[in-house]
Amino acid sequence: MSQSNQKLQIAEQKTVLFYDDELVAVRTQEGNVYVSIRQMCDALELNLSGQLQRIERTAVLEKGYRSGDIQTSGGRREVKLLKLNVVPLWLATISTKSIRSDELRERLEKYQTEAAQILWEAFQTGRLTTAPEIEDLLDSNSPAAQAYKMAMAMAELARNQLQLEARLENRLDVHETRLERLEAALPSPKSHITEDQAMQISQSVKTVALALGKRTKKNEFGAVYGELYRKFGITSYKMLPAKKFEAAINFLTEWHQNLEGDAPF
Repeated sequence: MSQSNQKLQIAEQKTVLFYDDELVAVRTQEGNVYVSIRQMCDALELNLSGQLQRIERTAVLEKGYRSGDIQTSGGRREVKLLKLNVVPLWLATISTKSIRSDELRERLEKYQTEAAQILWEAFQTGRLTTAPEIEDLLDSNSPAAQAYKMAMAMAELARNQLQLEARLENRLDVHETRLERLEAALPSPKSHITEDQAMQISQSVKTVALALGKRTKKNEFGAVYGELYRKFGITSYKMLPAKKFEAAINFLTEWHQNLEGDAPF
């Protein structure tokens, strides 16, 4: 029996958002982590059959090559899996010079340097996305982070001044209204959609991308995310303003209906 035909006993499955790509990773009962080869090939627009042959004829890669049943939107399905510790080695065998576009070349380089770590962290720390936390962004001390800190400091000073004036003039109600307007104009991480809403957006994008891919025969995840970002003026779906959540869901629902008619979304 070849290595790839030895089925894994899967104890846990997680979907990890690597930039705009959804990757399925699994943990075996022995604690080893594997990733779906097909999903990585689809994300990088690589020929699956050719890459499986590359893995099979490379001894060190073939040792980490297995099959296993994972849960998909269409039910349980047997897929080819690669052990996480040899994923960087496999990706390193793919020459960036053979990639036809700058976008795909940049994506491959991100996979080569970051994917294994992010997938491993999904089972160690629970991190399921490459999106940085707001605290990490502020710690970077970039010009944008400094501007954000300054804006929040100004807001605090304005709050103190308004409260002082209210006490002196006995017009607290008027100043509280002005305070609320000031705070509403400042950026706040709380103004973005929640984690649950972000997951709904992600699943909706996936549904539209799969429907669109049936027509184009391509991986359309990037295209659907790109259209969403352009329409709502954002660079990440997690940065979508909370007040625009319903509009975003309606936009994706109407897109899916245009593709699939009245099929369930």
